[in-house]
Amino acid sequence: MGRIVLASSNRGKLAEFGELFADSGFEVITQGSLGVEDAEETGLTFVENALLKARNAASATGLPALADDSGLCVDYLHNAPGLYSARYSGGHGDDAANNLKLLRELDGVPTEQRGAFFICVLALLQHADDPAPLIAEARWHGRILDAPRGTNGFGYNPLFLPDGQTASVAELDTVTKNRLSHRGQALAKLHARLIELHASA
Repeated sequence: MGRIVLASSNRGKLAEFGELFADSGFEVITQGSLGVEDAEETGLTFVENALLKARNAASATGLPALADDSGLCVDYLHNAPGLYSARYSGGHGDDAANNLKLLRELDGVPTEQRGAFFICVLALLQHADDPAPLIAEARWHGRILDAPRGTNGFGYNPLFLPDGQTASVAELDTVTKNRLSHRGQALAKLHARLIELHASA
């Protein structure tokens, strides 16, 4: 399985996956380059949405497909924005508006109640009817800052302070972020599983 279709049109995610897959040995091509439209995310969980997106890309291209569904879950907000992280403020992918809404929702909430985690679920289908998809999940715990810090990355990165760090995600260098992040951890798990399968084939 040398070529994998990445089932995403999110520019930030595409950039991250490009960095994460750089030394993987797999050729990753984007669904957009093959004319594939985004799937409708109608699932009620991150796993369901990842599978929907992967199946859509695999069906349209006939190639193995990898999809990511991820989001930010804030303890005080009962795990919101969760599935709706990218469209928390109403419009899809408006990072500034999403961050502003999150800050408003947490206005006055003390530090000890601002716990949160990023979650990433990856689903890899060998083909559209694959009954045994590979699924990897990872979570990155931390808390929400009172104000944005840093300019790297995308989404809620300027507001998220990972546990054990003094810098927000948007202040971390790329190598550190990819090593620690929910997406980097999930991809490492998936990559290890792929190597195991190829070794036993």
